[in-house]
Amino acid sequence: MHATYQWRNSGNPLLTFARTTWDTRAAAVFPSVTSHLGGMSVSYAGLAEGIAYTLEFTELRREGDGESAVRTTTTVRGAELRDPSRLAETDIAIVGTSAAGARRLPRTASLIVPMRVHFVIDFDRADDSRAGDGAGSGEDRGGRATSRPQISKRERAQFRSGLRRHAWTWAEERAPERFDAFYDRVYRATMLKRHGARERTESKEVSYEVLFRRGRMFFLAEDGEPVGGALCHWDRRSGTLTLRLLGVLDGSQRHLDSGAFKAIYHFLIGWCADNGVRRLDFQGTEPFLSKGTYQWKRRFGTSVILPPNHFGKKRLWLQVRRDTPEVRDYLVANPMLAENDNGCLEAVYFHDAERPARLDYAANSPGVAGIRHVDLDEFLAALPRRSERKART
Repeated sequence: MHATYQWRNSGNPLLTFARTTWDTRAAAVFPSVTSHLGGMSVSYAGLAEGIAYTLEFTELRREGDGESAVRTTTTVRGAELRDPSRLAETDIAIVGTSAAGARRLPRTASLIVPMRVHFVIDFDRADDSRAGDGAGSGEDRGGRATSRPQISKRERAQFRSGLRRHAWTWAEERAPERFDAFYDRVYRATMLKRHGARERTESKEVSYEVLFRRGRMFFLAEDGEPVGGALCHWDRRSGTLTLRLLGVLDGSQRHLDSGAFKAIYHFLIGWCADNGVRRLDFQGTEPFLSKGTYQWKRRFGTSVILPPNHFGKKRLWLQVRRDTPEVRDYLVANPMLAENDNGCLEAVYFHDAERPARLDYAANSPGVAGIRHVDLDEFLAALPRRSERKART
């Protein structure tokens, strides 16, 4: 179990290199899935993780009127991913491969996008000195969390209001008998309620052996009764606490609405600031600014980084192949992070004369090097265009 967990999550450079090399080898067989939904088609081929992390996101953003995606699944060899002409003919094609592999693919109407990004907080003496000395007292029972200036004013205000209304408290829990209650009634219940059939979970055995026995487990209580919690991986060598599993009791909508779920993040920040943690890793999400998780994790004063595990060495090559109104609508509605020519992450906002850039999806976070506004008429100039009028008839 420990070996499997490390293979999936370790940030050891030798292990991440070995994992990426093995996963993207030319002789490997990869899934190739075509998804038709919302008047457009998207194909994904390559690393299997991209089906859940990327293709499903595109489907969620194309859903409407109860329509479900129509998928066709085949397989491709790793060597075939190097020749995009051999992939399925769709409006948008996405390939999941290594960073080096993505950079070798054609540049026309395409972007190189990280598979995942993580949100982290680095604690240092400067942060601690700005945070104040009132940790754990009075209204600021979240430790130093509520006074960290990097957290958005709205988040701090909502957290303080929740503390007054619900009398939340936070405590580390080491008793093995409490693990079952956390895993079954907090973590799994929440994942099932929030994601249904799309839930992605860590097994109970691995969660206990790798995370609980060597990590940190916390419970959030309301008026003395547990209503949520978190289970974190602890890397003593680097001083990094990584949030791995969390949830609220029975996945209750009441606790989600009360702010208890977000309170877990505030309390973790305060606990880390008070207990010598060097880095808090809130894990990650898809690199699309329209993803709700992306927007609210950035409000905790986090920096955006490439994942420290094998995902940091992997990329998505996204190419538009047909210029249609539906494709333009989708691109404008879903700005994303992409690599620039220097390999740094920048936020890409699409627009045209009829579709203004969705700047309401903010991207101003440490780790995002800049913002690029892309005119779709220029980006798609090499493609035949189906007119708006023809699309409506």
